[in-house]
Amino acid sequence: MLRIAVPNKGSLAEVAAEMLTEAGYTGRRDPKDLHVIDPANDVEFFYLRPRDIATYVGAGALDVGITGRDLLLDVRSEAREIEDLGFGSSTFRFAAEPGRFAELSDLEGLRVATSYPGLVEDFLVEHGVSVKLVPLDGAVESAVRLGVADAVADVVSTGTTLRQAGLEIFGPVILKSQAVMIGAPTEAEGTQRLLRRLRGVLVAHRYVMVDYDLPVRLLDAATAVSPGVESPTISPLRDPEWVAVRVMIPRKGVNRVMDELYALGARAILVTAIHAARL
Repeated sequence: MLRIAVPNKGSLAEVAAEMLTEAGYTGRRDPKDLHVIDPANDVEFFYLRPRDIATYVGAGALDVGITGRDLLLDVRSEAREIEDLGFGSSTFRFAAEPGRFAELSDLEGLRVATSYPGLVEDFLVEHGVSVKLVPLDGAVESAVRLGVADAVADVVSTGTTLRQAGLEIFGPVILKSQAVMIGAPTEAEGTQRLLRRLRGVLVAHRYVMVDYDLPVRLLDAATAVSPGVESPTISPLRDPEWVAVRVMIPRKGVNRVMDELYALGARAILVTAIHAARL
């Protein structure tokens, strides 16, 4: 059986579970369950702390897992990153009191608080800056105000939390992270099937099916507006001067495409969600 590590809680857990369900797997129904077997798909699920997943997979104790790229790098695991999963985006930056630091080199010899000491240390070593790291387990933005650090390195979304703590962002981006599928150093049987299924879910999230009726004389213009992944499906209608068109297009911008098709002369334009796909 393929042994899959899944986040048991946190920001990645819910979306990861939904993706696996959409990919045809049967996961846990009780949030207290830590181990679930899906015999129909020949897999076992292990629900673990997101920070521990890369450690287990990197050691070969589990075959594949879903975790954050930040966590994978922070624990310095031997696990391989296999695929971006398109959710859980985050950006890591340095922050300190306004005006105190301008460049990364200004941190030389000072204290930097972070919940990701491995990730931050590797970044600073790469840039030739030596600091004293202050590992914390959350509430990093309070470290400067409480006097235990000169700067912090933390996840930034809008920057509101840091500003409320009296800090401003400076220096380069440490990392842009998101959820990833990771694998053990030696690929296990069943890994590629899981990967194909998850890729199918990602495609389904990014694309929709569009159906519409159109006068035959406008077909070239309409297919220029929505050419599809490969080529539209064209079907005759009872009226020989009209055809039915089916095309797969990116979800983003679908309303603009509908507007253009309608203005061109298409009618009965329908948009349908895709639940799974293989391209």
